[in-house]
Amino acid sequence: MNKSTTKGMARKLWIPITWIMLAALLLSGCGASKPKVYHVGILNTNANFAAIGTGFKAEMTKLGYAEGQNIVYVQGAASTDPAEAQRQAKTLVNEKPDLIVAFPAPETVAAYQATQGTNIPVVCAYAQLDGTNLIKSVTNPGGNMTGVRYPGPESVDKRLETMHQIAPNVKRVWIGYDKNGPNTAVALAALRPLASSMGITLVEVPANTKADLAADLAARANLADIGIDAIIIMPDDFNASPDGFAVISKFATTHKIPLAGGLPWMIQQGAVFANGPDLASIGKLAADSADEVLKGVSVGTIPVVTPNQQLYINYKVAQGLGLTVPVGLLSEAAQIIR
Repeated sequence: MNKSTTKGMARKLWIPITWIMLAALLLSGCGASKPKVYHVGILNTNANFAAIGTGFKAEMTKLGYAEGQNIVYVQGAASTDPAEAQRQAKTLVNEKPDLIVAFPAPETVAAYQATQGTNIPVVCAYAQLDGTNLIKSVTNPGGNMTGVRYPGPESVDKRLETMHQIAPNVKRVWIGYDKNGPNTAVALAALRPLASSMGITLVEVPANTKADLAADLAARANLADIGIDAIIIMPDDFNASPDGFAVISKFATTHKIPLAGGLPWMIQQGAVFANGPDLASIGKLAADSADEVLKGVSVGTIPVVTPNQQLYINYKVAQGLGLTVPVGLLSEAAQIIR
């Protein structure tokens, strides 16, 4: 066998051997960088808003983030302790995540405070941003936060207007609220002039605790005239917590007065109607912002998003109170309980 033939055979043998070696290197992970695994903290201690987290994770999956593979979520447990949000926020910051998603308003404030002095971006969801120092503006948030705002002023105004459409004879509307709540000042600034223009008196009960609101309603229950014709749920934990809402709903049901809620589940528990954004859809919007942040976009340059409001009606409750729900509202509703 001559030398040229021998060299030709050697080349033929080395070609498949080379491909086998390259394949082995690729399969073993050598010569290729491992995909980044993102760590995202989820700050929410209020179980009533869990659907936001569910919607967020579902949308993140659609965007290519597979839990346990290229993304890991870190989340604490639900709690009724107002201070728990601050504790969990500090714990998350110590974990040095790539991003913190916080909702609703108290958790957003806690995340904002805990991340000051760090480079950890925050995406908020369903948080009151109007009238706060959390962002510069909805178009240019600045700082380390963006996300989905709670359309507080629009929501409470719409709530009063809808109540007037369903129960036009209502003249005295009870609003009990956390006087120190992050949503309160903006909500009152919207409600007061609107109520005045409609000839409606707002019976305001500022409170330091949920027990203060319960005490006010208990005192009214012993009066010949309870002093109110309807109740509107305000945007705070005193109203939206299960125990806080249960007290308010029981009073409204006992005294046969219409109650307007702020979350979809409230029509299942006594409210004539509720208005506000769908929680799962808020989570999806937050995921879009989070995706941008994880891809390297500066969080402070991503405009804040405002979710659409939806209407939920309990027609059975309305009928029981002798109220007529306008056809226009029924056609607008995302859900009707008949």
